[in-house]
Formats: sequence, structure tokens, C-alpha cells
Amino acid sequence: NPIPEDAVPSTVVALINVRDRDSGDNGEVSCNIDGDFPFRLEPSSANAYKLVIASALDREKVSAYNITITARDRGSPALSSRAALVLEVSDVNDN
Repeated sequence: NPIPEDAVPSTVVALINVRDRDSGDNGEVSCNIDGDFPFRLEPSSANAYKLVIASALDREKVSAYNITITARDRGSPALSSRAALVLEVSDVNDN
């Protein structure tokens, strides 16, 4: 579902679950967003993150965001995986 451009910051737009079946440091995973977007990842629980709006959206400037989230474990060597999300912004009547 598109995100309305008037959604307030801190609105949750997605939940991301991560899982690594290893134990110890190899099983501890952290996630981050690749790039500069008006969104941020916040830990939600041991295996989940919330993608929330960090700043105002403007459909006239950007109608969709292609976001890549990278999950990386704390092993040595560290292993990682990426997932891509497309977030569309819907227009709200500005009049």
C-alpha cells in the first residue's frame, strides 16, 4: 500500500524480521538502510525491526523510494544479506 505524503514522522511503514540460525556472535544480526532516505530502522524486538518515517514526505519531489536493507551478522568473517523494498508515496490534495 502506498504511504500518504502527509503521514507523520515516526509512522511505522514496514516490519522486518531477521533470522540467523548460528549461535554466538555469528547469530547476532544488525540491519541498516543503504543510502540517505527519509526513513530509519528501529529495533522492535530481538529479531525484528520497524521501518519508520524519519522526516516529511513530498510526493511532488519523490513518488517512490527504492530502499535496500542490509542485514549483517557479527561473525568473523561477517556475512550479510540484502533485501530491496519499493515504497510508493501517494498524493494528498494540497489545496
